[in-house]
Amino acid sequence: MRKDNPNLTFEELNQTIKTYIKNEQELKMINKAYQYANKMHYGVKRLTGEDYITHPLNVALILTSIEADAATLCGGLLHDVLEDCDVTKEELTKEFGSEIVALVDGVTKINKLNFSGDNEATTFNHRKILVGLCEDVRVIIIKLADRLHNLRTMWIIPEKKQKAKAKETLDILTPIAGRLGMNKIKSELEDLSLRYYKPEIYFSVVEQLNQTKQERDQNVNEMVSKVSTLLDSQNIIHEIKGRSKSIYSIYKKLDKGRRFSEIYDLLALRVFVNTEAECYQALGVIHSKYRPIPNRFKDFIAMPKTNMYQSLHTTVFGVDGQLYEIQIRTYEMDQIAENGIAAHWSYKEKGSVKANMQNAMEQKLQIFKAIMELKNDEESAEAFVKSVQDDVLKDSVYVFTPKGDVVELPIGSTPIDFAYKVHSDVGNKMVGAIVNGVIVPLDYELQDNDILKINTKPSATPNREWMNIAKTTGARNKIKSFFSKIEKKNSSKEGEEMINRELRKKKLSITDFFSNENVEKMLKELKYNTLEELFVNVGVGKLTPNTVLNIIYAKSKSKQEMILENVQNQTVKAPTVKNDILVDGIDDIKVNIAACCKPVPNDRIIGYITKGYGISVHRMVCPNVSELEERTINVKWNQNITKKYPAGLLIHTEKGNDLLLEIISKTTNSNINIKSINSINASIYELTILVENKENLVKFIHELETINNIISVERRLL
Repeated sequence: MRKDNPNLTFEELNQTIKTYIKNEQELKMINKAYQYANKMHYGVKRLTGEDYITHPLNVALILTSIEADAATLCGGLLHDVLEDCDVTKEELTKEFGSEIVALVDGVTKINKLNFSGDNEATTFNHRKILVGLCEDVRVIIIKLADRLHNLRTMWIIPEKKQKAKAKETLDILTPIAGRLGMNKIKSELEDLSLRYYKPEIYFSVVEQLNQTKQERDQNVNEMVSKVSTLLDSQNIIHEIKGRSKSIYSIYKKLDKGRRFSEIYDLLALRVFVNTEAECYQALGVIHSKYRPIPNRFKDFIAMPKTNMYQSLHTTVFGVDGQLYEIQIRTYEMDQIAENGIAAHWSYKEKGSVKANMQNAMEQKLQIFKAIMELKNDEESAEAFVKSVQDDVLKDSVYVFTPKGDVVELPIGSTPIDFAYKVHSDVGNKMVGAIVNGVIVPLDYELQDNDILKINTKPSATPNREWMNIAKTTGARNKIKSFFSKIEKKNSSKEGEEMINRELRKKKLSITDFFSNENVEKMLKELKYNTLEELFVNVGVGKLTPNTVLNIIYAKSKSKQEMILENVQNQTVKAPTVKNDILVDGIDDIKVNIAACCKPVPNDRIIGYITKGYGISVHRMVCPNVSELEERTINVKWNQNITKKYPAGLLIHTEKGNDLLLEIISKTTNSNINIKSINSINASIYELTILVENKENLVKFIHELETINNIISVERRLL
C-alpha cells in the first residue's frame, strides 16, 4: 500500500525540482529551506521509524508533481517547524521572508484545528480553513500534500485514528481539492481514505476490479487501436490512453444502488490533441463511426467549470457494443484537469511564468468569491456547514444570460440567486423572471442550459420572504445587507433626533454643537469613524444622548448632572455587621454581608460557613445558597439595629425618558441614601441605596413605581 519514499534524499528531490525551476536564487532558497528543516528536525523520528525529515521531503516531492513554485516548495519543506520546533515566526521571517512564513503559518493554524465529530466540523474550524484558502490558496495546496503523505503512511497509527483522519479527509479536504481542480491528488486522497475508513468495501471493489481486469484491458486496448486508426485517417495528431476509474468513484456509484456490471465508464479513453479546434474535429470523427448517447455528451470547453476544467465528454457504443466514456482535451487542458490552479504556475501561455502566476491568483480569487462572502457571515454551525456545502462544494447548474454569458450556480438555485449573482442592483430591483421565454415564479428551480432574463424596476425593493427562497449564501447575504442598511438608516435618524431633542431641552445650539471641531472631538473620544456611526449607536441605545453631550459640555454641567454628582460624591460609610446579626450558638465570630444578594434587616437570612472568612450572610432566596445544605448555620437579625444596609435595584424605564431627577427626589422623601447610580443604557438604571430595613426598602420601591414612564423596579439578587 505504501507509495511514499522512506529513503528519499534532498539530492533526488532537487533533481526533480530542477526539471522546471531554473532560477538559481530560487534553487538556493529551496536548498536553504531543506537545510534549515533538517537541522530543526534532527534526531526526531516518525512513528514509521524513519528520520522526520523524510516527511517534509515527501511533501515537497508531491508538490513537484504539480510543478509548484519555489515559495510553495519552501513552505512544504518548512511546514512543521513552527508547530514542532522551538522556532518563532519572527526568527523564521528573518531567514525566509514574509511570503514563505505566511504559508508555513497558515498550514500551522490548520494543523491545530480538530475536525472530528459527526456534524462534520464546527463553524470555527470551517471558517479557519476557508479564510486560509481565501488569503493564499497555496496554504491549502501544501496542506493537501501534507495529508496525502500522511495517508500513505497511515498504516502505522491505531485503527480508530485511521478512521477519524480518513473521515476528516473525505468530509473536508477532498471536496476542496476538487474545487481547486486538483483531481490527481483528490483521487488518491479519496482512495486512501476509503481504504482506512471502510476497508471491507475498499477491498471488495479492488477484488472485483482484479477479476475483470484482463477482459477490460483487452477491450480498452482494442478500442484505443480502432479510434487511433480513425484519427490517423483524418491526419489528426493525437495520443490516446486508457483511463482507469478510481476505486472511490466506483464505490460512490455502487453506494447509489448501481451494480458493478452497470458501471459502464469502467471502460474509458482519454484522447489528447494539440489545439482546441482539433478537440471538436476528433469528436466529429469519433461520432461518425461510433454512435453517441445524447444525454451523456458534455462540452466543458465552451462552458468550463469554475475550477477551470475543460474537456469534451462523450459516451459511445464501441467494440462489441460496450459503452465507452471518451474524454477529448488538449495537453494544456489535461494539465489543468489534473492539477487545477497549480497547473498555471508552470504552464507557459501568453507570457512569462510570473505573468501566469498572477493570472492564476486572479482566477483563484474568482473561484473563492463565494467563500469570501461567507467569511464574516454570523450564523449557526449547522447553517454555516450547509451554506459551505451548497455554495462551494455542491454540484452546479450552468445557465445563460440573454447575451449568452454562462453563470454557474449550485443545484437548486432560483432566479433570485441568479439575479444577485449577476449584480446586487439587479437582485434588489427585480420584479420578475423569464426562463426560456416563459414567466416563472421566483422559487422556480433552475436547470442546465436555462436562459434567464430578469425584469427590473427602478423603484422596486427586495422582499424579506426572498430570504427563505434563495438557496445561495451570497444572495441571502445581499438581501440581508439591503434590510440592514435600511434599519441602520432608521437608527441613525432616531439617534440624531434624540441628541437634538436633548440639546433643545438644555437650550443649547444644535449648529454650534455639530461644528467640525466638536464632531472630530466626539468621534475621537468615542472611537467612531463617522457621525452616522455615532447616531446609530445612540439610536439603538448603546449610547445615551447625555454621554455625547458631556464630551463637549462637560464643564457646563446641567442642574440634573450637578445633583447626580453631588449625590454620588456623598461619603457613606459601609455598616459594621458586628452585633447586628446573631449566629446560632456562637458569640464571637467574624460575620460578613454577602455582596451577591445584599440582605437588609428583617430579610429572611441564612449563614454560610466560609473557609477562613467567618460567616457569610445571604438572603434565603439567594441562588448561591438555595441548594446548599452542608456548612450552613442559622442566623438572625438583632432587634436593635440603627445602621443602614446596602440594597441593589434595577429600574426599567420607557426608552428615551431621562428620569434621574425624579428617582433622586424620591430618596429624599423616604429617608434613603444613594450609594451609587449608573445608567446601563437608555432605559435601565442600576441603583445601590442604603436602607434601614426591608419595610423601608419595599416602601421606596412602591414610591418609584408611581413615577410615570417607569416600567418596573426589581431588587437585584446577583
